[in-house]
Amino acid sequence: MPIHGHIIAMGGGGFSMEPDNPLMDRYVLQHARGERPRVCFLCPGPDETQYAYRFFAAFAKHDCRPVHLSLFRPSTADIEDLLMNQDVIYVGGGNTRSMLAVWREWSLDRYLRRAWEAGAVLAGPSAGALCWFEQGLTDSVPGQLNPLTCLGFLEGSCAPHYDGEAARRPAFHRLIGEGRMKPGVAIEDGAAMHFRGSELAAIITSQAGKQCYRVTVEGSKVQEHALAAALLQPSV
Repeated sequence: MPIHGHIIAMGGGGFSMEPDNPLMDRYVLQHARGERPRVCFLCPGPDETQYAYRFFAAFAKHDCRPVHLSLFRPSTADIEDLLMNQDVIYVGGGNTRSMLAVWREWSLDRYLRRAWEAGAVLAGPSAGALCWFEQGLTDSVPGQLNPLTCLGFLEGSCAPHYDGEAARRPAFHRLIGEGRMKPGVAIEDGAAMHFRGSELAAIITSQAGKQCYRVTVEGSKVQEHALAAALLQPSV
């Protein structure tokens, strides 16, 4: 089946990390279908009230129609219909392992794939970035960085917060070198990878000097290759 949607995976950014810099969120909205896109926020945990409030406060500044889907206090019995009628599904940061377990219990893994195939933009930082790949580097267990099996919409592995947390880079290299993680991509805070369908279309940044990388195994060594990035510009 052809895939008509997008995935915009942020290493760290958007309203939750850059409240005074709307460039990343504006980029997400620019790739939504139609005018005044419908934007659904998915929060990764039960402590969602304040996070959702920040989402509404940020997206009220844009020409869109924001809603929040809570899986702990659902407002509808037909979650699939709600998601299929969204233009953007924006996933926040949080405990990815717990988030995916809850999603699978509620069949969101299937609903999100259908929404993406139909044309929705899937986006978010941290957990909202790595969840779309086959594997992600997660700190879901306190004090540890471990591989996590994710949704598999995109091939390979993903490490967010690549420059924001000192332990991320060596852990990602080590786990790939040991064969415990597939080669993949690493995304710094303030950078994002934009996929049209499952194909990489652009690397964008909301801050100068930020970077994304492909991390591969060449011979017996793990190698990192920086990808060319475009700095987003404020609208005039």
